[in-house]
Amino acid sequence: MYNPDTEMIFPLRVAPALRSQRNAEWQALVDRISSPDADRLDQMAFVLMMVRMNNCLTCNADSFRAMRGCTQCARQSVRRFRGEDRDLIAQFEQSRADVEKHLNKA
Repeated sequence: MYNPDTEMIFPLRVAPALRSQRNAEWQALVDRISSPDADRLDQMAFVLMMVRMNNCLTCNADSFRAMRGCTQCARQSVRRFRGEDRDLIAQFEQSRADVEKHLNKA
């Protein structure tokens, strides 16, 4: 089964659909990375954070997650996250540091 909303890793185009899933801090982060003049490093960090949270690397075409699509999978992951918004922001900051470290190696 093919779902046009399913991609190899978390697509940044899904981020605005996640805005309403959490409170103000999360909404501010989604607004920040979704804006037309968003920092590319922030966008890459958000994608990395979501890939880790959604476990995108283990998704495949036959999985239930893939059949539902990236938007529904990401919404569910964000909604089910047991921590506070500040915990998600901390994960984002860690992902940002990881991306920055990787880019500085090259």
